[in-house]
Amino acid sequence: MNELPQQLANGLMLGSMYGLIAIGYTMVYGIVQLINFAHGEIFMIGGFGALTVFLALPDGVSLWFAVPLMLIGGAVASVLVAVLAERFAYRPLRTAPRLAPLITAIGLSLVLQQLVFLFYPDAKAARSFPQLGGGPYHLGDVTLQSADLFLLAAAPLCTLALGAFVRSRTGRAMQATAQDPGTARLMGIDTDRVISVAFAVGAAFAAVAAVAHGLRYGQVDYQMGFVTGLKGFTAAVLGGIGNIYGAMLGGLVLGVAEALASAYVQDLPGMGQFGGGSWANVWAFVLLIVVLLARPQGLLGARIADRA
Repeated sequence: MNELPQQLANGLMLGSMYGLIAIGYTMVYGIVQLINFAHGEIFMIGGFGALTVFLALPDGVSLWFAVPLMLIGGAVASVLVAVLAERFAYRPLRTAPRLAPLITAIGLSLVLQQLVFLFYPDAKAARSFPQLGGGPYHLGDVTLQSADLFLLAAAPLCTLALGAFVRSRTGRAMQATAQDPGTARLMGIDTDRVISVAFAVGAAFAAVAAVAHGLRYGQVDYQMGFVTGLKGFTAAVLGGIGNIYGAMLGGLVLGVAEALASAYVQDLPGMGQFGGGSWANVWAFVLLIVVLLARPQGLLGARIADRA
């Protein structure tokens, strides 16, 4: 079997998940110039919120029926935490020196991790996440699982929904706030509400990514947001931080590059010890460094009109 199509498919699945997380980073940065390093934990909380909904359902409920409810539960949990974080952790520091909200974001990330660790039953160990039945499905040389089909449907639908949102009245208000908050306020835009909406939308997409992560890997844990969140941030920077479409593009590029590097770097002369899944994170950040050196603004960083 030709391995390349399968690796490309794996990369697209992985990249779609990174792109959904990256949207949250890029929306917040585009408006308030804040790197929300707690966004990885918002992603993690979405996974635990979805798992909590599943555990509350009666035994024997079809997982295909449960998944929409899990998405709603995960989104509610992520959005609630994100909006509260914006209101009480970030908003008071909006006029503070840039370093203050950055340190706050890192501190909030650690606090959210520890809250889940302390208060969720057995959080110190990875919790089993329900898996969709059916499959595997074969398309030529590509094999897909049911979780892959879920992600294949969720990522394009979320991207289309995001495009519609950007064209809505709130989306235009968000773009105006990103370009000039002072003028936006003079035009009657409630910039505080718009910023809260940006946090909420990014958190909802992160929750979808968390459910996809749980379905794909069969588990969630309180530390899952750290590395995955950093990769989402990497995807946002690759695409052009502040560009909402660049975030998804950056995620796809990162996912494909990571999958191909994991599979093929070890076959290069003298590189045998640098391949495999254990080196996937390394190559992801190597790609970030290369792109920043060659194109610091990211792949779509020059586009200003679509920033959110």
